[in-house]
Amino acid sequence: MAGNVTSLFRGTAAHSPSMAALTREGDGAGPVDFCIPCNPYFPTPAMFDELAGRLREIITYYPSSADTITSELCSLLQLPPQCVAMGNGSTELITWIDHLLVRESLAIPVPTFGRWTDQPMETGKRVDMFPLQESTGFALDLASYAKFIRSRGTKVAVICNPNNPDGGFLPRQSVIQFMDAMADLDLVVIDESFLEFADAESEPSVVEDAVMRPNVIVLRSLGKNFGLHGIRFGYMVANPSLAGKVRSMLPKWNLNSFAETVVFMLKNHGKEYMESLHMVRRDRLDMARQLSALPGLTIYPSQGNFLFVRLPVGAEGTVVRDRLLTEHRILVRECGNKVGSSSRFLRLVVRPQSDVRRLVAGLEQVLFGSRQETPVPELSNGTGYGSGTAMVDRLVGATNGAGMQGLAAQANAWPGQPAPPAPQPVAAAAPQPSLPSAPQPRPAASPYPAQQPAAAPGYPAPQPLAAQGYPAPQPASWPAAAQGPGAMPAQMPPAAMQAPAPSAGLQPAAQTGMPGMTGGASMGAQGGLTAAQVRGRTQPEPPPPQPSGGWGAVGAMLYNQAG
Repeated sequence: MAGNVTSLFRGTAAHSPSMAALTREGDGAGPVDFCIPCNPYFPTPAMFDELAGRLREIITYYPSSADTITSELCSLLQLPPQCVAMGNGSTELITWIDHLLVRESLAIPVPTFGRWTDQPMETGKRVDMFPLQESTGFALDLASYAKFIRSRGTKVAVICNPNNPDGGFLPRQSVIQFMDAMADLDLVVIDESFLEFADAESEPSVVEDAVMRPNVIVLRSLGKNFGLHGIRFGYMVANPSLAGKVRSMLPKWNLNSFAETVVFMLKNHGKEYMESLHMVRRDRLDMARQLSALPGLTIYPSQGNFLFVRLPVGAEGTVVRDRLLTEHRILVRECGNKVGSSSRFLRLVVRPQSDVRRLVAGLEQVLFGSRQETPVPELSNGTGYGSGTAMVDRLVGATNGAGMQGLAAQANAWPGQPAPPAPQPVAAAAPQPSLPSAPQPRPAASPYPAQQPAAAPGYPAPQPLAAQGYPAPQPASWPAAAQGPGAMPAQMPPAAMQAPAPSAGLQPAAQTGMPGMTGGASMGAQGGLTAAQVRGRTQPEPPPPQPSGGWGAVGAMLYNQAG
């Protein structure tokens, strides 16, 4: 594998080599995977045995129509089928959202999932990238993001919650407030692909709120949650008009027989699924603690099933990645080709403790050798491959993400307003282009539009927001006890549309033993990583009472229960 590792990564600029390619190069044995962010505890061995026993049937016959499979999923989620569209992976849905609903421009905080930046650029849209700052732990300030969107005149806004690759989390009430503030945009997309792994709130999803709004789509993943990336299935939730528009463009058999088989198996395995999520949250905390023992490593707060890690000064991500793979058979995600990141950062998927011990030992050897405090060297100028996609960075710098020259002129800065300084790159290797600086917004009392659209039938009118912009994201207070999900309400309570009262941050929850989170900034290993920074339950909660025959009345577990 050592002789081919460079060419493998050079040929996959958008991500990493597939596990199939790595397995072929490794004589039939793949590496330990800390790269692909899926659930290592689901499906259960018994479920895999069932799938294996039905393999001939599954691959021989056509699947049922997408409508049939969607209807079964909706019976578990307790959602109306007319509000759901299932796709062959979330990327298929992102593609159709772009083609059908993004007119000319899209805003997205970076770094983030690459399809949200690349897909609109490929179809000639302007992509307004809002840089997340390392100095604040890559936390997204929604009020600043809203001002950025107004200054650019962007038509579509996207939020990933938790964000990929850093795992940053936004409380549900803050996301609802942002959706209402952006009610005049063509579209607001809330990508909740990793929300099942979060536990900062008992019910963090905004799915129920999205179906009552005319311009909101919530994107959800199934492959990541169920540990089945190879099946390629996910879904979106929106009001019937939006969902129907996307659903009408999808092929009748866009979902394969494996997806159908798994969806129809789920009603009998809800308990095992919830237990798997608890184990991932537990392992996230343990993994962060083990990594924090390595000098110079910085671990950022995460609510996903991965950790964003900054390497020590002097370490170059591509060298670390290649040596871990060739010398220790460990695959990691080096983030130099993510716009807004650099090769100094790795995204490490949460795995069981035994695998994490192997990762920590490998990192220690690669970074420091025999406990010598000398990290691996940077890449030399003569190296034939680099840490990122310089061509994409140059395109972003020249056009602010426009896929076609001339479109960026529609987003000129306000006259006379100086641009803020660009973020400083953190890698000490060959200089990389900085992200384009966002133009300063025209001074105004509020970043929100003077007029809001009339409320749609059954959809409450947006409530007035504070003149200075709504407060920085603050989580809702913890309930006295975890509340089980219920059926979707007929209408949104008025209190849900109002801004939350300011608070000092996530407060300790005495009843669960979970510490609070303050500020969201990162802390290096020498400072001691605390449980408050990377939250995870140490023991699973008792599962709620379940009726015989499946999940049924326990509610929409896949999207509504994360605590």
